[in-house]
Order: sequence, then structure tokens, then C-alpha cells
Amino acid sequence: MLLCQHLQDGVPLTRLAEHAGIPERTLRRWATTYRADGTVDSLERRRRSDAGQRRLPDDLIAAVEALALRRPAPTTAFVHRRIADMARDRGLAPPSYSTVRDIVTSIDPGLRTLATGGDTAYRDRFELVYRRSAARPNEQWQAAHTLLDVQILDAHRRPARPWLTVVLDDYSRAVAGYTLFLGAPSAERTVLALHQAVIAKGNPAWPVQGLPDVLYSDHGSDFTSSRLERVCLDTHVSLIHSRIGVPQGRGKIERLFRTITTELLPHLPGYIPHGTGGQPTTPPQLTLAELDSAVELFVVEEYHSRPHSETRQPPVVRWLADGWIPRSPAHPEDLDTLLLTAATSRIVQRDGIRFSGTRYISPVLAAYVGESVTIRYDPRDAAEVRVYYCDKYLCRAIAPELAREAVTLEQLQDARVARRRALKKELRERRSLADALPADHHYAVVQPAGLPGVDGQRPPAEPPVPRHRLRTYAND
Repeated sequence: MLLCQHLQDGVPLTRLAEHAGIPERTLRRWATTYRADGTVDSLERRRRSDAGQRRLPDDLIAAVEALALRRPAPTTAFVHRRIADMARDRGLAPPSYSTVRDIVTSIDPGLRTLATGGDTAYRDRFELVYRRSAARPNEQWQAAHTLLDVQILDAHRRPARPWLTVVLDDYSRAVAGYTLFLGAPSAERTVLALHQAVIAKGNPAWPVQGLPDVLYSDHGSDFTSSRLERVCLDTHVSLIHSRIGVPQGRGKIERLFRTITTELLPHLPGYIPHGTGGQPTTPPQLTLAELDSAVELFVVEEYHSRPHSETRQPPVVRWLADGWIPRSPAHPEDLDTLLLTAATSRIVQRDGIRFSGTRYISPVLAAYVGESVTIRYDPRDAAEVRVYYCDKYLCRAIAPELAREAVTLEQLQDARVARRRALKKELRERRSLADALPADHHYAVVQPAGLPGVDGQRPPAEPPVPRHRLRTYAND
């Protein structure tokens, strides 16, 4: 460009050199070269004939690379001292520090990462990752656990850190369900979160529900349990696990965990900031139920209502899409397989079922007094339990003190009367069958004629059995 001003416009080289800050001798050399060749390529700086070659012997170069790839990685100064000593021993001039540094920095980055960090570090940095995205709501759900950076008060008013299990819709990033608990994650906690995700929520602002086509999780023992596999088989959900030691496929749900950690937990008492050694900055005050309410409020009112950074849509709006209808279980009682099962069975008493210090009643139980049943329940809703008899669904029993609905005394009395009538009918049928049987004369004693008894008198009649009134509840 400078030569064009000189050759075409006649601008002196002296003025061009002063204006461009380039020596006049350089400009004259460029002009001479351009006049001789006539092409711009002649003005390019020519490469040295020994460019890319090192004067250091190849075996010393290999020694530099070998030392640099040791684990733990040594400093460049250490490598330079070792190579300088080796060169002196051979009678060669020791290489400069810059030469050794250039050799170290020119090593393949993948080779250095594999040497210093191992297979995991190399995979996380260099291997390709296939990121699958769902094409519609409820096509794929992700489930994972995290230990929250907050302390709460347990049942004994002692500080404890809770766990959070979340079920996330891959397409919309909406939270389908979650559960908070104390203690280690388990299959019961996982299916409890999945149960909440499938059913319709009591909050009308939380419409996410239905069954997914795929449930994606890691290789934790709770996600690989036979119970979760049976639940997915019964509800026709494909259970897919990520590759062992490869967390990249769970980035979406991990991003949600970071959102909760950075936007919700700092506003709560008992928050544990990073770098405090697990110690909260404020005393814990919340209970598990209060933390549950705070998490639901944040998810429904804030997270679901604002546009997501990647989809550019609020999760609830994206999940609702075009008013589609989510897939539901064929029978509502199929969801009971997602509930927790009591560790021990219960015997149906005359006043209902006793569990965890609470009495559960149902008119259906009148026909199963004294029978052993299995109950399934939701720990977050102690107002009712599901009752199973011989692995078959029987009824739903409620706790009158906790449930909103009530079982009246008339309903219980009607159930008892119906049960008693059914038993009496069955008893009459059995007795009539027994009366129709032939008389038993196998060991009969033949009495003399005219003697009704042993002493000639008729035996006294047996006194009538007193009838007892059926006992009912104390409030009868």
C-alpha cells in the first residue's frame, strides 16, 4: 500500500517513511524488489531454510519431552537443569531456557493432559460429547440427587443437611417433581419424587404431570434398584442410565441445582457458602416442611415463570406447548407402586389400622378384621394410606384427625351391619349344609325302649347363651 502511493501518486519515500514510521532504507529495498519482480509475493518475508529445525540433538529433545510428561509434571526450570547437565556430560553446549521451554510448550496438549490428568481429564477436555435434546414435553425426564448447601433442624431440633431429589423435563426444563429428605438417597426417595412428578399437583400453577417415555439417570444404587426397574416396567417407561463416570449428559439438571444453590439458598437461614468448611454463616431455623414450602415457592413462582437462558421460554409455557394431553397410567391405583411400602405388615384391628401412632379407618376394613395387610403411604401426606391385601389393592384408609374428609359413624355402622349380615348368611348356608348331612351313628349308644335317659329322666336343657352387643367406637 505504501509503494502504491510512491509509484502511482509520486509521494516521496522520505515522506512515507516519516509518516509510517518505517526506515527509508526498508522502503527503498521494497521498491527495488517490487520493480524487479512486479508481484506482491516478492515482498513477503522469506522463511529461513532451517525454520522448524532445532540444533539440539533428537535424543535430548526426546529427553525434554519425556521429563515434561512425568507425573506430577515438573517445572520447566527443573527440566532445563537436567537437560543442561546431560548436554555437558556429552561435551555439547547446554541449551538455553527458552529452547527447553519451546520444546515443552510444543508438546501435543492432548498428550500432556493424558499424561498429567489421566483418561478422565482427557475425555472431559478433548473427546466429543453428543448432547441429546428432547423434541417434545415428557419425552425424556432426568432424575438426580444433590446435597443442599444449607442446614435445617431435624425432628430433634438438631442441625442437619438435607438432600434434594429432582425430576426434570428435558424439553421444557420444567421441574416435574422433587422431594426433600434427611439421610442418604434411596430407591424409596427416588420413586417418591417420581410419584409427585406423575400425579396432578394441588397447586394450579404447577401443571407438569403425566408419564415420560424415558427416565434418564446416573448409575447410583437407588437408580439401578430392582424396585425402580419394576416401577418403570409397570408404567411403560424406559429406564436409561448414563455412562459410568461420564456426567456430561446430566448437565441440564446440574444447571438447575446450581440455580437453586445460587438464587434460593443464600436467602435462607443456615446457608453454607462455598469455602466455609461446611459451616453455615447464620444459625439454622427452618424445618424440613418449611424448606419444602420455600423450594416449591421458588420453583413455581420464580423458576417456572421466567424465560430459560437456553430455550428463551418460561419452562411452564414451553411444557404446555400447544395444549397437548400427557400420558397417564391406565389405572390410578397403578401409581401406588410408586409409594413407599411400610417395613412391616399391619393387622387390621376393630378400630382400624394403627401405624406410626395414628389410626387409619375405612368402611372396607370391616371385612378384614384380624387379617394381615400391607400399607403404602406418602411421608409428606400422613392423612391417608393405601391398603393392600394379598398384594392386591384393597382400599384407601384415612386418619380422621389429619384428613380433610371424614368417615362418619353411620358409614362404619353400615359397613359392620353389612359385614355381619354377610357372615350370618354364610353361616346359615353352612349350617343348613351340616343339617342335611346323614346322622352320625358310628358310636351311638342304643337306649332301652321307654327310657329317655340313663336314669329314666330326660336330660336338662342347656341354658341359653347370652347375646353380647357389638362394641363400637368410644364416641358411639
